[in-house]
Amino acid sequence: MAGCNRMTTNIEDCVRESLRQYFRDLDGMAPSNVYEMVIQRVEKPVLEEIMACAEGNQSRAAQWLGLNRNTLRKKLLQHGLLDPQA
Repeated sequence: MAGCNRMTTNIEDCVRESLRQYFRDLDGMAPSNVYEMVIQRVEKPVLEEIMACAEGNQSRAAQWLGLNRNTLRKKLLQHGLLDPQA
């Protein structure tokens, strides 16, 4: 997905702008797996920022996200944000 314009002030507009650019870039080709692409692109920075704000405390981050701690760990592993040996 394309980057967000610096003048955009909210997430919804940023996602909307990025999707519009994505469809323009397709130049008439059919899109595929758009939902999964958007979730993957949005979820990783959300997890990175929440974990930073929670100072690496997974229990606190999970609580803030409204997730079960095991679900958070699974998502962190999927995005390469957690050492599998940890």
